[in-house]
Amino acid sequence: MDHFAGLDVSVKETSICIVDETGRIVREARVASEPQALLKVLGNPIHRFKRIGLEAGPLSQWLFSALAEAGLPAVCVENPAHAGSAEGADQQDRPQ
Repeated sequence: MDHFAGLDVSVKETSICIVDETGRIVREARVASEPQALLKVLGNPIHRFKRIGLEAGPLSQWLFSALAEAGLPAVCVENPAHAGSAEGADQQDRPQ
């Protein structure tokens, strides 16, 4: 079964949501915003990723490079709610 992941990156932590091809959530995690921490979750061979969406931001290049070097199908995506606006910086995309 194919999987997809979305990464909501902040300076300290990254929230990871992994879904299967039907959209069912199979795993959610919060890890340090470091390549090793992300790879510990995303490198699990049980998941066959078709795409991993990484939110564009200050850490994007560093994290994207590590995911790409590990052979993961990562793409950087811009969050339209935050694009070109500082007011979205404190916005929560999902209730806690």
